[in-house]
Amino acid sequence: MKNRFITFLALASLFSSCVKMQAEDERKASPNLLFIFADQYRRASLGFLNEDPVNTPNLDSLASKGVFFSKAVANHPLCSPYRGMLLTGKYPLSNGVISNCNSARTEYGNYLKKEENCFSDVLAENGYSAGYVGKWHLDGPTPTAKGEPVVWDTWCPPDHRHGFSFWYAYGTHGRHNQPYYWATNSPEDEPVVVDQWSPEHEADVLINYLRNDQQERDSDKPFAMFWSINPPHTPFDEVPEHYKKAYGDRNYREVLNRENVEFTSNRDVKGGDRGVEQKIHLAPDYFAMVEGVDDQIGRVIAELKRLDLYENTIIVFSADHGEMMGSHGLMHKNVWFKEAYEIPLIVHYPKALKAKTDDLLISVPDYMPTMLGLLGLGESIPQEVEGKDYSGVFTDEKIVRPDKQLYFGANPDNPGGGKRGFRNKEYTFAVSKGKDGEKYYYLYHDKEDPYQLTNIWGQNSELDQQMEQELEALLKDMNDPWL
Repeated sequence: MKNRFITFLALASLFSSCVKMQAEDERKASPNLLFIFADQYRRASLGFLNEDPVNTPNLDSLASKGVFFSKAVANHPLCSPYRGMLLTGKYPLSNGVISNCNSARTEYGNYLKKEENCFSDVLAENGYSAGYVGKWHLDGPTPTAKGEPVVWDTWCPPDHRHGFSFWYAYGTHGRHNQPYYWATNSPEDEPVVVDQWSPEHEADVLINYLRNDQQERDSDKPFAMFWSINPPHTPFDEVPEHYKKAYGDRNYREVLNRENVEFTSNRDVKGGDRGVEQKIHLAPDYFAMVEGVDDQIGRVIAELKRLDLYENTIIVFSADHGEMMGSHGLMHKNVWFKEAYEIPLIVHYPKALKAKTDDLLISVPDYMPTMLGLLGLGESIPQEVEGKDYSGVFTDEKIVRPDKQLYFGANPDNPGGGKRGFRNKEYTFAVSKGKDGEKYYYLYHDKEDPYQLTNIWGQNSELDQQMEQELEALLKDMNDPWL
């Protein structure tokens, strides 16, 4: 009897050991994730689309072998809100990151909260070695009183890093040619200052991370690396000369080929950024940065291949928002027009996904649950997530597709103000609320008017009413104080 019991214990121990080894093997076999997003990179600047005059062979290759989402948008075309939506899977009113983080907005809770259960938290809890490189822009600097200089950048303490065990980041700055970073163990008063173009330096950091000579990640775990590239964000002229040379003597009028470009600021549209006359001449530098970003991404991909990590790594490319660059007489972001609202979204994993283009009306809060679904972690999606898991798209499953994408713009001191709208397969509709409460309406028939040259609001009362009713229903479902 005693011998039987000993045999039973031995078999039980062996079974437990086998199960543990199988679990470890499965964990090691899980795909790695490299999630890249470039700041202010508009969809039209993907070379294969033949819209902007850019050459982006590395991103073109990812798109040709991966899934290109042709209708992706930045629901709130602004840096911090995109990041908040990406990491929490929730819209700005729910996660509190309603506008860009700075010291004048901290008192309103406009920053990523420590208690949020983020994309990276879920990955770390499920056996991933998670890392973050580049621009963070999700913390709230110490509040400043009205009239005091506004502080934008701030150090992110380790207990606010949401599962990222490797850290090489900064809050926000525009120092592309001489950036600084806080490394994983850097004290607040000792940032690392670098004399190198930031995308190139960050590519070096990622290459070292992949080689893992300094044990910066757990080699027994799959990795999940988020790389936030600041260019092609302003200042546009901070780009190496060898990328500028690609545009030779071409001036801004020669490279800006969109039908809706205006060379003076539009004062009539109630949204977006002015300053066309002061900045539009830098358009060739913007496109030079786009090409430089592609070049650095190519270096990291080459290292993935050299280390035999490429086949088992899901590579995602996206952007915070786009860039108007004179379209409709506006600059930069924070407006509903395609140049600011549309962003790239490429998911590359030929090992398991066939190449295709999909016109899913995907929104930024959908990224987290969709990627977790693709990674086989659908059951770990936090209940409070507002985005949807559309990972069935990758395997051609029948899914319930969204019929519209929210457009949102507000400030944390007045969350019920600002701008609201949506896009569906045919139209873009937006409403801007003035300080006096007066509303300004914008409606574009995108199918017939792809450059959104004609505001058709007021031409068809039935269509106008339909748009208003659909927007009201959407905002009511989100408990938006706009109503």
